[in-house]
Order: sequence, then structure tokens, then C-alpha cells
Amino acid sequence: MKQAFPISLLLFLSFVVPSFAEVYKWIDEKGIVHYTDDIMQVPEKYRPMAEEEMGLPEGKGESAIEGDSTLKKKDEGVYKDRLGRGEEYWRGRVEESRKKLGVLQEKAEGLRIKYNELTERYNDSRSSTERATLRRERGQIKSEMEQNRIETEDVKDMLEKKIPEEAEIYKARPEWIK
Repeated sequence: MKQAFPISLLLFLSFVVPSFAEVYKWIDEKGIVHYTDDIMQVPEKYRPMAEEEMGLPEGKGESAIEGDSTLKKKDEGVYKDRLGRGEEYWRGRVEESRKKLGVLQEKAEGLRIKYNELTERYNDSRSSTERATLRRERGQIKSEMEQNRIETEDVKDMLEKKIPEEAEIYKARPEWIK
């Protein structure tokens, strides 16, 4: 029984084959070091100089692998982020948020005007029934104003924080979100 364990362990280890991803390293004309796990991602003029390395380079995380399009230019020469999205995508996100912000600001102005009109009517009213109705309507408008304020803050947060943070994470160019 005691010999069965070492033999089975040796048998198991003989079938375990270490597997390392092939990682290629090359340096462009600007002296920038690039890494990729796909030799086809290495520009043709650098392929003869590309060095094959075992595993990831020390001190480098996922961003060092060129195959994930981290700092990569596509074949057509247009810069893309890590997920392959370009300037059009990022500008579209910003434009969509700005339009939404504009709509929310217009709605806020309309609600403010309506609330002020109801307040004037309430102050001018002598009927307790009419005043109760106007108070209820003002309460509804005030609730809509609060909801609009929350949505506006969310969109501003999206424009000022979330989109820039996401762009930084995915290595989009900062000028795309201005």
C-alpha cells in the first residue's frame, strides 16, 4: 500500500505537461516594447526581430499582451481601445449622455415653471377644495422634480466620472471623451 502512492504520483506527474503560452516581444522604431501572444499581431517588419518568450514578461499584467489590442492599431491604421472600440464609439457615448442631460435640464425648467404657476394659483385661491387640489398637484410636480434631479445627477456622474474612468481602463484616447 505504501508503494502505491509514490507510483501513482509518479505516473500522474509523467502525464502532466507544463504548458506555457508563447509570448512574442518586439520593439518598434520609437523604442516602445510590445508583447503579444499571436505572432500575426507583430507587424511584418518586426517579425524577424520578435523574440519568443515563455509565459508573461515579469512585472507585466494583462495589459502587456498586445493580442488583447491594448495599445494596438488595427490593420487600417485606426487606433482602437482594448476591446477594439474606436473614436466613434466613445464620442457616441459622450454625445448620448450630453443629449440626455439637455433633455433632463429642459424638463427640470418646465417642471419648475409649472410648480411656480401652481404656487401662485394656490396663493391666490380662496377655496379650500381648490387649494387641496393644487397642493396635491404641487406635491406630484415636486416628486417629479426630485426624480429628475436624481436622473440629472446620474447623467452628470456618467459624463464626469464613469465614462472617463472606463475610457482609462480600456485605454481609449482622452480626447475622444472631451
